[in-house]
Amino acid sequence: MAVTIHAQVYKVTELGIKTEINAVDVELQFYDPSIVRVLKSPVGSVFVKKSLSVVKSPKKLSLRTQQQGDELIVKSKSLEVILNLKNGKISFLNHSGISLLSENESGVMFSDFNDAGTKTYSVSQSFLLDKSEAIYGLGQQQHGKMSKRNVKLNMIQGNTDDYIPFFLSEKGYGLYWDNYSPTTFQDTLDITTFKSEVGDGIDYYFMNGDNADGVISCMRDLTGKAPMFPLWTFGYWQSKERYQSQDELIGVVKKYRELGIPLDGIIQDWQYWGDNEHWNAMEFLNPRFSDPQKMVDDVHRLNAHMAISIWASFGQETKPYAELKNNGALFNFVTWPEYPLGAVKVYDPYNPKARDIYWKYLNKGMFSLGMDGWWLDSTEPDHLQFKSSDLDNQTYLGSFRKVRNAFPLMTVGGVSQHQRSVFSDKRVFILTRSVFAGQQRYGSNTWTGDVVASWDAMRNQISAGLNLSLSGIPYWNSDIGGFFLWNFKNPLENADYRELYARWIQFGTFTPMMRSHGTDAPREIYQFGQKGNKIYDAVEKYINLRYSLLPYIYATSWDVTKNQSTMTRALVMDFAEDKQALDINDEYMFGKSILVCPVTQPMYNKLKDSVKVEDYSELKSKSVYLPKGTDWYDFWTGEKKNGGQTIQKITPLDIIPLYIKAGSILPFGPKVQYATEKKWDNLEIRIYKGANGEFNLYEDENDNYNYEKGAFSTISFSWNDVKRTLTINERKGSFAGMLAKRKFNIVLVSDGKVAAINVSEKVDNMVNYIGKKIVVKL
Repeated sequence: MAVTIHAQVYKVTELGIKTEINAVDVELQFYDPSIVRVLKSPVGSVFVKKSLSVVKSPKKLSLRTQQQGDELIVKSKSLEVILNLKNGKISFLNHSGISLLSENESGVMFSDFNDAGTKTYSVSQSFLLDKSEAIYGLGQQQHGKMSKRNVKLNMIQGNTDDYIPFFLSEKGYGLYWDNYSPTTFQDTLDITTFKSEVGDGIDYYFMNGDNADGVISCMRDLTGKAPMFPLWTFGYWQSKERYQSQDELIGVVKKYRELGIPLDGIIQDWQYWGDNEHWNAMEFLNPRFSDPQKMVDDVHRLNAHMAISIWASFGQETKPYAELKNNGALFNFVTWPEYPLGAVKVYDPYNPKARDIYWKYLNKGMFSLGMDGWWLDSTEPDHLQFKSSDLDNQTYLGSFRKVRNAFPLMTVGGVSQHQRSVFSDKRVFILTRSVFAGQQRYGSNTWTGDVVASWDAMRNQISAGLNLSLSGIPYWNSDIGGFFLWNFKNPLENADYRELYARWIQFGTFTPMMRSHGTDAPREIYQFGQKGNKIYDAVEKYINLRYSLLPYIYATSWDVTKNQSTMTRALVMDFAEDKQALDINDEYMFGKSILVCPVTQPMYNKLKDSVKVEDYSELKSKSVYLPKGTDWYDFWTGEKKNGGQTIQKITPLDIIPLYIKAGSILPFGPKVQYATEKKWDNLEIRIYKGANGEFNLYEDENDNYNYEKGAFSTISFSWNDVKRTLTINERKGSFAGMLAKRKFNIVLVSDGKVAAINVSEKVDNMVNYIGKKIVVKL
């Protein structure tokens, strides 16, 4: 239906409206009541695009369209969009008519651009934000900023900087700029702009979620939901650059078992293939890895799992290189390793045939051995000796420039989709160095790159990871201890580095993946001494704490998959009304119950000529802000604190400030050597009184996709603070191997009634549970 008013014609479509304003075609497409797509292109041009990130299809909705003067208003149940028919400005309001965001008047720009011989445009769109409005997301960078106001980002994927052109506002909306070319994001107090080098048109999505969780839910609904990882991946991982032989790798796992230190994952880094001409051959050509099948089997016999380094590039003497070359699926620019120059080339993951070739060799050479996960490195990819003409390389989808930032999405997606298509008994797990919008749907966990270890660097990982989570990507981690140790002489004997490592281990305990890795010095626990040494004991303590928290972590991961939740939660997610919390860059919630405040500076002053932390003196304290609106319990002492205040917490070497939100219900698992060693048949359930609370215990078969078919169970716990009753509800669902009966040891936490990990000797009530509802009075 076409409508003409005041000589302005607009067309009502099934999804929204179309019109032409000032020589620009404008279209609004509602994908659901909370998400609207905005498309703009010069009149007369053809703009048809299949998104690489967006998987959601638009739905026909009941929309109300009306014109008031020069303004065309389109309303859904959740959104009101106002298009100025005179100047083209678009404004977005929530269902109550409260303004959320608007474009800048005359803020659209199309500039002619020659993209490797193809006539197209550079595109730009500007927006107006409130002066004091905080925004988050845009991937992860190393600048240490929590809110992304007043920043300029040159968005092209790098080793330690990942870019996703999406931001989330404290006001409860988000905006995804769906463009894959090099892009500049610039925010000032006056204007906020996305400008991309290549685009046949402007294409962005506005979403109203009412709050941060709602926005993330919209983004995942739009770009794909995050599947479950295996339980074991939430245990402890050990790695280094690199194990020189399969004997060394197996020796590390054996040593952990001998020491009684929990371990679930071991990673083999590069060069198991031999020299650079055989780079990423997906074969074990290094004679020190003479029996890879035995290596994988030995890891499994020790009840551990193995991942291996693979890359997005190949050496010229490899079989994949030859086949990819024959299919025109290799790029011609310099990558790592740089020498011999030209010996290694990046492949074209945008090409479906190239992705098939990649998997063919990976499946034959690695997956067939029983490999459990992939360390997919250099997925930016590494681009050395950069020349602008390098971006003229042709991909299956056009110039490399046009699709540059989506490289990690296509690379990771190729491996994930192929593995899922051939095997469902082992969940996909991909550790990777770069990320783009939608990558969460491929079972990937992004690490923050090859950072140079320092106290500032560790602190910067916090805001980097939180902003990645606020970009819709729930799973991330960092190299515990930092990758490069350039700032530390003799790091294993350097008191400052030893303390930094212990603090980084503490931080890593409360991230989605706990993984120690780096170069310049090995990081296995026994490299730091033996039992009785303060560093060793601190590392052991937190590895054990990680395993005790597995029931909580696994339930949180189910919340991520089922409800689009977030595991590492910037304070804006739970305390958006607390203005003091919105720009804090060194605190966060781990799940919805645990406030984490990593120690990010030395807590000891060094005595002259000392190299031992044990010889440090003058213990310092850490400032911790407790968000308002709730009470908090010190995890270590049980002491109750009011929210809305900054406190000082003394932090000896083995203490990280942790505070539990009042009303929380926390399950604690058994002491184990690996994630699935013992059944969860005798869990400790801690109640933190002061508010009503709920917790859902989730269990399944741990490592397959049967949960997608309903093979899982949940047990919901509810705490009534006034009645002081804990209700353990009837179990829902079932799966093979499910416990028919179990015990719950209930502990009502109070000051002094805590012993860090296990307090079973102070149990208030022991409950025998057979799947039926029980009400416990405490």
